[in-house]
Amino acid sequence: MKNIHFVEGNLITLLHNGEEYFPELEAAIEKAQFEIHIETYILESDAIGRKIIAALKRAAQRGLSVHLLLDGFGSQSLSTAEIGSMLQTGIQVLIFRPEFIFSMPRRYRLRRMHRKLTLIDAQIAYIGGINIIDDQDNPEKLTPRFDYAVVVQGPLLIQIHKAVKHLWMLVAWAHFKKRWVTPNPIKPTNNSCGNQKAAFLIRDNWRHRRDIEHAYLESINQAQTEIIIANAYFLPGRKFINALENAAQRGVNVELLLQGRIEYRLQYHATQALYENLLQAGIKIYEYNRSYLHAKVAVIDQYWATVGSSNIDPFSLLLAREANIFIADYQFASELRTSLKTAILQESFPVTSADKGFFSLRNYAVNWLCFYIVRLLQGVLGYDWYDKKP
Repeated sequence: MKNIHFVEGNLITLLHNGEEYFPELEAAIEKAQFEIHIETYILESDAIGRKIIAALKRAAQRGLSVHLLLDGFGSQSLSTAEIGSMLQTGIQVLIFRPEFIFSMPRRYRLRRMHRKLTLIDAQIAYIGGINIIDDQDNPEKLTPRFDYAVVVQGPLLIQIHKAVKHLWMLVAWAHFKKRWVTPNPIKPTNNSCGNQKAAFLIRDNWRHRRDIEHAYLESINQAQTEIIIANAYFLPGRKFINALENAAQRGVNVELLLQGRIEYRLQYHATQALYENLLQAGIKIYEYNRSYLHAKVAVIDQYWATVGSSNIDPFSLLLAREANIFIADYQFASELRTSLKTAILQESFPVTSADKGFFSLRNYAVNWLCFYIVRLLQGVLGYDWYDKKP
């Protein structure tokens, strides 16, 4: 990939769902010796959230420098009392774009901090799509959300460390917390930890506005045999759709694993409006039904893979701060592909052009109405992008 800067010598480990992620995260916090940075869109004060918060409090009481960056919308249900308790134990807590009861409906409020990233002692990082929330706690008593994260060790931490420190500095200065921006006591090394090539890409509203989208497009345009994308909120622009359709027409097996349960009705039906054209182009579509799909991953040609926080929709690709790891490694890609294929074959339903439930006149009308409502909202807010070239 000529436009993606891959770094060699990394060890990237795949974690499946919160069942694997949260115990690893808690254990890493307990072992930390110097510094912890956590960025998360959602932190809930539930069974999982309380365990992670307790671990962070213990770290702060041991004298560690603990930094917690929360999104003001995603984590707005976290009480001021809980935040105050963390501050009292020495945890530095910052809120990215706080939400207030009487907040005006301004465009900038859509620019959220959607990253899910933890950096510990500048020696190990956790990156993916998993918020700090109890996946077992849902009214339908479903299995945990289908999601992934990765553990990163190696020279790539230099880039991750720089990005984490930079965002913390920006938010700290915006909150007049200059004293919370301290010189780096520790820094990552360039020592090799493994043999995997990986890249760390972010999306922001300045220098890296299209980095994640361009990485996807470059890999799709170069795909030769197979593209598998699993994405919770899939509403790509025209250029992305064209890339997928062109890949299918040149003989690439293209499979999309999408949300099968309605979490946000408008987005769900807007995505379904795209199904007919995608199917006609030869793209296979599956809807994940065992639980809620929350993954944002892809595997291409059983070699290139990505895991991160970025959906393929206007919110992630145009507005939010996101972070993805891109890995060029057959072994890692094979593990992720096997997991996705199992979910496709055993936990999902294929969508076909003959499916009367999807393509009834009523559903057709609802889907396209939702699609144009989404486009209208984007246009009103100045973010209409469906026919816009990146």
